[in-house]
Amino acid sequence: MRTGDELPPLTVPVTRTLIVAGAVASRDYQDVHHDPELARQKGSPDIFMNILTTNGLVGRYLTDHFGPTAMLRKLSIRLGAPNYPGDTMVLTGRIERLDGDTATVRVIGTNGIGAHVTGTATVTLGGAR
Repeated sequence: MRTGDELPPLTVPVTRTLIVAGAVASRDYQDVHHDPELARQKGSPDIFMNILTTNGLVGRYLTDHFGPTAMLRKLSIRLGAPNYPGDTMVLTGRIERLDGDTATVRVIGTNGIGAHVTGTATVTLGGAR
């Protein structure tokens, strides 16, 4: 593994079930994450994914790649274009820096309307690929 290496992409179908389940699991009961009519009344074309679900998917992407001995030490993300039902999010990553057994990874998740999430993670590798 070297600085500049690209992680293989992860494709995540953005389903209505994923959005609602993520909101319920993270106890985010805001209507824009589960009620299409109320989401439309608030100016959104449909329900959309919450940041906690996105955060979990980015964490999954990294730990799936680096393996069970890796430890996610820090994750800093920013949301952009919403994830709506029926779209697909593709997560990609690039190793920005290696320092001993610690990697800094730049992560981007895009969907049909743009960048849904951008961020940086610090991962302690511990026997990772």
